[in-house]
Amino acid sequence: MTWLAVVLAAVGAAFFAFAARLQHGAVNSAASVNVWGLLRRPRWLAGLALLVAGAGVHAVALGMAPLTVVQPVGVLAIGITALLDNRRRELPAVALTTFGVGAFVFLAAGSATATPVAPDAEMAAGLVVLGLVAVPGLVGVLSSRPGVRALGFGAAGGVAYGYVSVLMRSVSQDVQTGSLSFSTGLSAAGICFSLLVGGWFIQHAYASGPPHLAVACLTVVDPLVAVGIGTTLLGEATRTSGPTAVAELACAAVAIAGVALLARKDSKTPMRSENTPMNGRAMRIVVAAETFPPDVNGAARFAHRLAVGLASRDHDVHVICVAPDGAARTEHVDGITVHRLRSQRTPFHKTFRIGLPWQVSGDVRALLGVLQPDLVHVQAHFVVGRYTLRHAKAMGIPTVATNHFMPENLFGHAHVPQWLQGLASRWAWKDLTKVFGEADVVTAPTPRAVQLLHESGFPERAVPVSCGIDIDRYRLRKPVRTGDGPTVLFVGRLDEEKRVDELLRAVALVPRLRADIVGDGSCRAEWELLARDLGITDRVRFRGFVGEEELLDAYAGCDVFCMPGIAELQSLSTMEAMAAGKPVVVADAMALPHLCKPGRNGWLFTPGDVKGLAERLHAVTADPAVTARMGVASSDLISAHAIDQTLETFEGLYRKAMGVPTLVRPALVA
Repeated sequence: MTWLAVVLAAVGAAFFAFAARLQHGAVNSAASVNVWGLLRRPRWLAGLALLVAGAGVHAVALGMAPLTVVQPVGVLAIGITALLDNRRRELPAVALTTFGVGAFVFLAAGSATATPVAPDAEMAAGLVVLGLVAVPGLVGVLSSRPGVRALGFGAAGGVAYGYVSVLMRSVSQDVQTGSLSFSTGLSAAGICFSLLVGGWFIQHAYASGPPHLAVACLTVVDPLVAVGIGTTLLGEATRTSGPTAVAELACAAVAIAGVALLARKDSKTPMRSENTPMNGRAMRIVVAAETFPPDVNGAARFAHRLAVGLASRDHDVHVICVAPDGAARTEHVDGITVHRLRSQRTPFHKTFRIGLPWQVSGDVRALLGVLQPDLVHVQAHFVVGRYTLRHAKAMGIPTVATNHFMPENLFGHAHVPQWLQGLASRWAWKDLTKVFGEADVVTAPTPRAVQLLHESGFPERAVPVSCGIDIDRYRLRKPVRTGDGPTVLFVGRLDEEKRVDELLRAVALVPRLRADIVGDGSCRAEWELLARDLGITDRVRFRGFVGEEELLDAYAGCDVFCMPGIAELQSLSTMEAMAAGKPVVVADAMALPHLCKPGRNGWLFTPGDVKGLAERLHAVTADPAVTARMGVASSDLISAHAIDQTLETFEGLYRKAMGVPTLVRPALVA
């Protein structure tokens, strides 16, 4: 029966470990530990159900074996929690803890004696426990340091739960012998009261620190209290010899050392609760991006600009993204730390890679467990963003999500047939709504992008925040001319939704107008053939991907910028051209009208109207005075999108997500 009790106690420890992770995630994401608020959180209720199940299994174990044998098995919960959090580096410490517990149980099982729990011993134990709860409880209440608060509250909860085990053994013995009495009812009431007191302390421990810290306190203090009561007040050690007792103490010391090693390893990474901006200090921020340089696209460039900008404001910034060559690694570049995950090629695009969901999930969970960030900012809802957001919420980390996605931007990549695009679009928006619905704050680059989110089913709580750019980087570049005639520039992916074919057809209608096409994509070969068929190969340069310096020269050297794409949520390349002081001719679609003020800094044209596009390009480039005037207007308009304003706005939203009162500037909506 004793060994069956040990197995049941181990099962109970597993239940307690799962319950701790669930309840920590619910409590830590709440503004305060409010009982009625927690009762409305499914994650917390699931943890409560596991706690009840674990308590039931543990009670059965206590009825089958001495308290001294059963209670120490609970130490296994700390190791299980570490494994659930994917802390591979801490497995040696977990093994040390498990060995110590296993050896202790082996020795105790052969020497401890089950004894009845007398009412006077039960009362004496209650008085001792009352004093033991008060000391760490006061430490938790009075301390201003989150780590100390978590230790104090966790230790107080452990003392209360240790007494629960004593009472459970008493009730279990009465039930098994059929000797139920008034004292049995008092013991049952004591169990309920002790569980409430212990639960109160443990929930506050979850709110003050990571889950393993509370579990460590519980699984060390709880058995120490219970075993101490069993040996001193219940007489369970009467048959234990001196050498056996010394060996048991040594094994217990080994187990405690393993737990201490786990806590020490974790303390090397600043806990989120000790690194919040409540006192104005910098934050540790994780930016989760599906695409990141060396990828060349607007989302990748924004993620890089955001991360570097936040680092320049003294934040500790970590980026999680897939590796462009498949090999996982960590890099330190531009003042940020980039964690590149394992990735695989896709059949859709030669440069487009993804991480396998089960690999990304495990790697992201491990990274978040080690980093313990103050906040996670997700840049998309695909594989990396999806699992980063999911695990961040489970760990109680505040989250912000920014949408750069439109289904049309992927249809060309994935070669989705026209007849299926409507259904695919509806499914994609529904999936985005489900994933981003978990985020504390959701943003999109423009008011039109926010409107699109709401029209597609997302709750009306998203806010517009411009992606922002480093204006001076483009404004101060000296022009480098590469030809005699006026030049129109396009920068972006050469994919179907960018509609560069319309630009080429328009260039063919404007004498002397040259075109620089910067970027690459699935339609490049087709559009190169189109330029040949139109007879304008001598006026069009397909430059492919270019370096940053070459790109700056391209902006500085053109006369007008054109964006014919119809799926732009903001268009960073259009913003960059405006920062370079260039007029813009853009499609009257999606968010582009937010950047172009017709007749002031350029013109809009109706998508598909090639003749109208040609007329607009000619109107801008025919008179150098008009070109210059509109370029100055672009410089004035783009000032509202300075990167510093964007960073300040996001910092305010980060504090909002974390529940920290702050004055937030209005979101950028120009």
